[in-house]
Amino acid sequence: MDIKEYFARIAYQGSHNKPDLATMSDIFQHHIRAVPFENLSIHCGERIELDLEATYNKIVRKKRGGWCMENNYLLSWVLKTLGYDVTLLGAKVYVPELDAYPEEIDHLLLQVELDGKSYIVDGGFGMAYQLWQPMELISGTDQPQTPGVFRFQEENGTWYLEKVKRKQWVLNPSTSTSPNVENEVCRRVYLFTLQPRDIEEFRGCNAHLQTAPDSLFVTKSICSLQTADGVRALVGWKLTEIKYNYRDNMDLVEIRMLAEEELEKTLREKFSLTLDKKFVPVDNKLF
Repeated sequence: MDIKEYFARIAYQGSHNKPDLATMSDIFQHHIRAVPFENLSIHCGERIELDLEATYNKIVRKKRGGWCMENNYLLSWVLKTLGYDVTLLGAKVYVPELDAYPEEIDHLLLQVELDGKSYIVDGGFGMAYQLWQPMELISGTDQPQTPGVFRFQEENGTWYLEKVKRKQWVLNPSTSTSPNVENEVCRRVYLFTLQPRDIEEFRGCNAHLQTAPDSLFVTKSICSLQTADGVRALVGWKLTEIKYNYRDNMDLVEIRMLAEEELEKTLREKFSLTLDKKFVPVDNKLF
């Protein structure tokens, strides 16, 4: 594993001599624009391995993406290699359809201690809830970013991440999501504690999420990539492209259903992905 090879993968040409916030933020930005958040391995008959070298080979050499346990595990290696103080944390992702959090942790994120401050670095959430910058770990303070306003709320040692949503201008609303989701003003994203985790603690979760019949990642094929001014996502056959803050506090949303013959070309042109095996899109409604 070679840090220069990783930098080439994310097209990062900046300095990395000093482990400071500006460098970390710049590398992070390059990562989320180059490496998709995706679970396509599950829908190509491949197993997702929780192994750093396998993840490096997949994301850096094969130019694939990955989910949180791949993206953030790789980012932890990158940041540690560059001299940052990194701790793995476990989170529980909010399920809006159930208005609940799962019993067990199902998301890996990073805590970085830097110049006496603590930051959350999460390059593995994807879609419109992907952070664009590291967030300082402080409770109750709005932290505006291009995708929207994020903030943490801390209660008795449990931290909650939430995002204030903008209005959306959907060009073709017939293919849009349900009205109650559209009308949300603020969305809870996940909760976590500051208990340090070892990668071994995620093995059960890594296996469960790619095999359980009720797992979101089994019932939906997902691929999303952050762009210079928004995000694009392919869920099943539905391609959504969002331009953030297209008008004052309003995101522009364009949705299109793809035909079978468009999938391979779309993955290549919109996400820079080429798959080794046959991809079968899935978008099953569970709720």
